[in-house]
This record gives sequence, structure tokens and C-alpha cells, in this order.
Amino acid sequence: MSRAKTPPRATTPHRAAASPKAAAERARPTRRAFDRDQALAAALREFWTNGYDTTSIAALTAAMGIRPPSLYAAFGDKRQLFDEAVDLYTRTYGAAPPHGPDARSALAGLLRHLAADYTDPSHPPGCLIISAATNCGPDSQDIKTKLRAMREDTKAAIASCIRSDIAAERLPADTDADKLAAFYAAVVQGMHQQACDGADHTTLQHIADTAMAAWPTPPSNDPTSTSD
Repeated sequence: MSRAKTPPRATTPHRAAASPKAAAERARPTRRAFDRDQALAAALREFWTNGYDTTSIAALTAAMGIRPPSLYAAFGDKRQLFDEAVDLYTRTYGAAPPHGPDARSALAGLLRHLAADYTDPSHPPGCLIISAATNCGPDSQDIKTKLRAMREDTKAAIASCIRSDIAAERLPADTDADKLAAFYAAVVQGMHQQACDGADHTTLQHIADTAMAAWPTPPSNDPTSTSD
């Protein structure tokens, strides 16, 4: 009996070498499937509305339209995301330090700005820097410290303006700059709470006007004594 012939083995066609362009395409990092800036803006609104501690990762990812792995890959963790949100807030919403030709006009301008900003319907009411650490627990005391320091910086800027006016004899020499600055910082915090409680722009502007009526009487030789 003759031996059956073994059928020829099929050969695999030789695969052409990938072109340099194709290799580069494969090596290129995959682009994120979301807009990072929009996601950060959504996170800011969550922190602004609910505070740091009470804003969960689940709430953040739902608002940002992403999954937790994407949040961690893009922002690190919740704390790092909050830091970026605070930075975005100070660049886009937070009031600039008081400035003007004199302390009274600078403070009046600041309070007018806050009366409008705290009641602006396009974003949550009030101020993130005041409210975000209100209910922070023991594990989030660094957040509380960070935001308190930012508020203290604003108070110090107000006191600096007042000292400049004392030196320029636009305020009585015995004016206590630190106490007066603390008073206006308290007015700012009160305006924030009023806005969160539903007060409108007009109400906050009345508060601002009343606060400015408490400004120390300038020396009689001061030409800016009747300015706002």
C-alpha cells in the first residue's frame, strides 16, 4: 500500500512592517473623553453648593459626567480637585483685594461688587471661601485652615488700605485699622449668609450702604470726606 501524501502546510502571509506614521499613532497617548475645564467648573459648583466634606466622589463624578478612575487620573484625588476648584474660583468669581484712591471708596466698591456677585443667579449664592469648610470634620482641618488663611489675607488687605488713609490723614490718627478691618470682614461674612438665605441684590446693597455709614468721620481738612 502506498503512503498517503501529506497535504502541503498552509503558510501565513508575511505581515508588512508598520509604517513610522502608524507606529507613532499607536504610541500617542489616548485623549481624554471629556473636557477637563468643564469638568472642573462642574466640580467647583458642587463644592460651592455643598461644601468640601459633604461633597462625595459620587456626587462629583455625576456632576462632572465622568467615572471615578477618570477623576483620579485627571485631578489626583478629591483634595487636589478641591485645590484646583478654589484656584478657579479666585480667578473667576472671587473679589479682588480692595483698591481705589482711598480706603473708603475701595471698601464701598468691594461691598458693591459682593452685593452683586453673592446674588448672581448664574452661580451658587455667597462665597466658596466662606462656606466650603463650614462643616469640615477632623480629617479636613487643613481645608479649614487654608480657607481661613485666605479670609485673613483679605482682612489684612482691608487693614492695609485703612492704615494708608491714616498715614495720609484721611482718617483720624486714633483709628484702629485692625478693628475696623475686622468689622468690615464681618459685614462681608454677613452678606454671604444673607445671600445663602435668599436675600436679593437690593437687600445686600442696603447692608453695604449701612456699613459704609459707620465709616469713621474724616478730619475736616480731608478733601475726600464726602466721597464714596
